[in-house]
This record gives sequence, structure tokens and C-alpha cells, in this order.
Amino acid sequence: MQEISTKPYLLRALYEWCTDNGFTPHVAVRVDNRTRVPRQFVRDGEIVLNISFEATSQLQMGNEMIEFHARFSGKSHKIEVPVANVLAIYARENGQGMAFPVEAAAGDANDVLPSAQDEHEEAGAGESHEVADAAPQAVEPDVPEKGGDDGAKGGKGHLKIVK
Repeated sequence: MQEISTKPYLLRALYEWCTDNGFTPHVAVRVDNRTRVPRQFVRDGEIVLNISFEATSQLQMGNEMIEFHARFSGKSHKIEVPVANVLAIYARENGQGMAFPVEAAAGDANDVLPSAQDEHEEAGAGESHEVADAAPQAVEPDVPEKGGDDGAKGGKGHLKIVK
């Protein structure tokens, strides 16, 4: 019998940690032909999804797939994300979480986005950004030091791998 990956268990544990602490769990996902998301929100072959209780309906975090319904621009969508495509899970408020390597699936290693896109939606193609290390890594927010005002206010937080 093949051993089950620890990844889905870590995803569920960090989701629970986020919700127990009042944080908003987000997942960064590599998009390929097995990933079902609204393609117009995909950037550089990746998408970040809010998987909080308030943002999702019927969330199921299985060992192979994460599935739920969510609204994008007011329209409900069925979202399906292979666990193997999850790049990271983290709390929106402080950036704490974990980054993961993304395994290449047989036959679609170069299919970041399908060539047959959703009929009425545009998609942007790009390269995936995979974590090089094979083991999951804890991540901490990349916070600029005080006094170093570079003029970037209200920008997105960045994750930094901490070994």
C-alpha cells in the first residue's frame, strides 16, 4: 500500500490553526489543466484563494483535492484544486504558514494552463514558481525594517522561506 503524503494533513492543520486564531487562511495554487478556477483571476500560472469559512461554501479538504464553492465578481464557481498543486497556505493577516514543493503530474508538467481555455474566459499564461526543497518549509512574513520607507504602502505581503 502506498503511503499517503503528509501535505493534506498539514494543510488541514494549518487551516484549523488559522481559524482557531481568527486569521483568514489563504492558499497559493499552481494552476494547470487539473485545477478548476476562474481563469481570468490567474496570474503567472498561479492564483491565491481565500478558503475561510466566510468565503467558501461546502469546503472539503481531502487527501487528493480541495473542493468548495466561492464567489468571484458576484458569480458562484465550483473550485477544485489538486492538493499536489498547493504552493503554500498562510494567514492573510500575518503571513505565517507553510510553503510546499509542487510535484509535476505525469503528462502535464509543461501544461501550466490548458490550451483549451474556458469558453468565455481569458487566461494569462506564465511560469510556475516552485519551491526547490523537497520538504515543507515554515514561512514567516517578510517585513521591512523600521525606518526603511521605500514608498510602497498598502502592497501585498511577501512570504519568506525559513529553514
